[in-house]
Amino acid sequence: MDNEKQFYRRSRILLGLFCVCLLFFVVLLYDAQVIDHEDYLSRSTTQVTTSTTVEASRGIMTDRNGKVLVSNREIYIVDFDPDLVQAVDGMTHSEAVNRALMRLIVLCQKHGVTWTDTLPIELGDYGFAYTTATTSSTARTRFQNYLAKMKWSDSELTADSPVPQMTASLRSELGHTSDDLSAPMLMKLLRKEFEVGSNFSDRQARQIIGVLYELALRKREITYSSYTFAKDISVDLISILTDGNFAGATVSSETVRQYHTTAAAHILGRTGEFETKDERAELNAAYNAALEAGEDTSGLHYYYADDIVGKSGVEAAFESYLRGKDGTRLITTNAEGKITSELYSIQPQPGATVALTIDIDFQAKVEQALKEAVEAMNAEDLANGVEDVGKRGAAAVVVSVADSDILALASYPTYDPSRYYTDFNLYSADPAQPFFNRALGGAYAPGSTFKLCTSVAALESGIITPNTKIFTRGKYTFWNDYQPACWIFNQYGGSHGNINVSEAIYHSCNYFFYEVGRLMGIETLNEYAKAFGLGQPTGIELNERTGILDGPEYRAQIESIWEGGTVLQCAIGQGSSLFSPLQLANYVATLVRGGERFSAHLLDSVTLSDGSTAIDNTMTELLSVVDMSPTTLAAVKKGMGDLVKTGSIAKYFQECIVSAGAKTGSAQVGTEVANGVFVCFAPFENPEIAVSIVIEQGGSGSALAATAVNILNAYFAPSDIGTALIPEGELLP
Repeated sequence: MDNEKQFYRRSRILLGLFCVCLLFFVVLLYDAQVIDHEDYLSRSTTQVTTSTTVEASRGIMTDRNGKVLVSNREIYIVDFDPDLVQAVDGMTHSEAVNRALMRLIVLCQKHGVTWTDTLPIELGDYGFAYTTATTSSTARTRFQNYLAKMKWSDSELTADSPVPQMTASLRSELGHTSDDLSAPMLMKLLRKEFEVGSNFSDRQARQIIGVLYELALRKREITYSSYTFAKDISVDLISILTDGNFAGATVSSETVRQYHTTAAAHILGRTGEFETKDERAELNAAYNAALEAGEDTSGLHYYYADDIVGKSGVEAAFESYLRGKDGTRLITTNAEGKITSELYSIQPQPGATVALTIDIDFQAKVEQALKEAVEAMNAEDLANGVEDVGKRGAAAVVVSVADSDILALASYPTYDPSRYYTDFNLYSADPAQPFFNRALGGAYAPGSTFKLCTSVAALESGIITPNTKIFTRGKYTFWNDYQPACWIFNQYGGSHGNINVSEAIYHSCNYFFYEVGRLMGIETLNEYAKAFGLGQPTGIELNERTGILDGPEYRAQIESIWEGGTVLQCAIGQGSSLFSPLQLANYVATLVRGGERFSAHLLDSVTLSDGSTAIDNTMTELLSVVDMSPTTLAAVKKGMGDLVKTGSIAKYFQECIVSAGAKTGSAQVGTEVANGVFVCFAPFENPEIAVSIVIEQGGSGSALAATAVNILNAYFAPSDIGTALIPEGELLP
């Protein structure tokens, strides 16, 4: 009985608690639905939650020793979106946008912040004037396309013709007889187009129109890059923008590339925005193909118009590794456009760490060696009264003999990668073309460095043996109508006498190689040249120029007649063949390796953001094999080694701290001073590296010997042992 009473007592207590809770919820519902109905209704209809993509931070780059070359730095940016501006107090939307924009501009001026404005019109002491003559070609083209879209002008704008010409329809509409669309006249049209009223001064109008013009370029699909009003703003300005209710302005963060070196600019490359539809379509090709085939696209990235992508160099070549996986952020804003909450629904995943084969300290020393060589030649030319010396360029490549790892790939002049966009116009105006990567994009006649290939081809095809002697007569008289001469005959009227192949390499005797070239023929010569990779793709991950291998096949392509005597010039590297410095370096590495030609490469390893390794110790691809006996290799190396020890470049190599073998070359370029070409390897007995150097208008290849010694010493110097290759599993001494 007592238990039954206790049960009923507890039941009544629980029922009472339930009624209290029910009453509480009824009160809350009544408050929300009746008392505060209008307030909650207003908030529910004015708060907006949007989903935005958060771009993952880009992967970092390191050299072979783990030194960071490129990383990221987070900055804050300001965007301006007219759609976030609401018209108030009887104003039109355009009026409200212009007022909000002017308020934002005034704030930026007060804090010394510059904003993005590429409209090529300035307001000077004498009114509005065009700056199309001095602006970048990209900005000029966009301006030209905008005028065409507006049907105001369809003329082409150049630095020499900077003033747009009116279309016939606009000239008729305005009642003008002149074809010129003057800057003041265009500003009137733009004021009308963007509804910038007379209450704004000319200067204010120019500032407002500059931003609206940038937005119009995107709206009219003249450019596909997103518009950012201002970048890298201070925390103080962020606080003012956040608390000051600046309509249309939103603050967000993004990462930008931070360079930890000024070296290797041509290797590292740059990032940037899409400039054309085709560029974006090319990167999206794999995604779209998988989508159409009904395949899984989760591992593929879809590129949007405002994505930042690799544009050149390693940034472009390894885009798939460096780009991470984007995340998603939910943003809630109130009626005034102020952000009230943010949260991630999908966290972004950073890109992978890409380790390169280069040694950045060694790379910097190679670049410095080139710089000193070119500047010394320019100074000498100036002292001798030579004008226009500023166009000379140079390149040097160092590859590992073991596996064709690229240890240094230098082009001069170069540029500071962190100032690519800031100093773009300055770099572009340099006649020496610092943006041009001569190591990969340059194509040069090999000169006498090609005689190494001719020697191997002659020895392996049985035309000669290492001991075969050819009596050289200075002038080659096999044909009556074509009788080229050796350099010693042209300079001194003499000859090199009775010599073998090693001595021919040592003396760089044209007559000897004329004879063996004629005897073996162009087909055999080019068979070996191709196997050495000359005029062929090297396998490097970056864009390269494959050059030209002269011969009947090439002459047919250009609809030119191949004459049998041309083989003589090909045999000494003076035909129409053109090779890149990288091809020359890998050619020498293939030679001293014994004939195996590996693909040249820059990628060493890829480490994912979770620490796992995607690629490690990239397998070197065997591209071809040059049939070469040990006696052939010994004969060719002997000529190269003797040249270093007692030949024309011996005085330079007295300063070299390691034994080496080398070959000089020069190639005439029209009536100008010949390009200097130089190849070498070291150490002589057990080669570790192969080097090629080209200096435009460098004259005799022997003039490059001092530069080669500087490069070899930089690599093998005991104080810099960390720059040398240390085999896996071995300890530093």
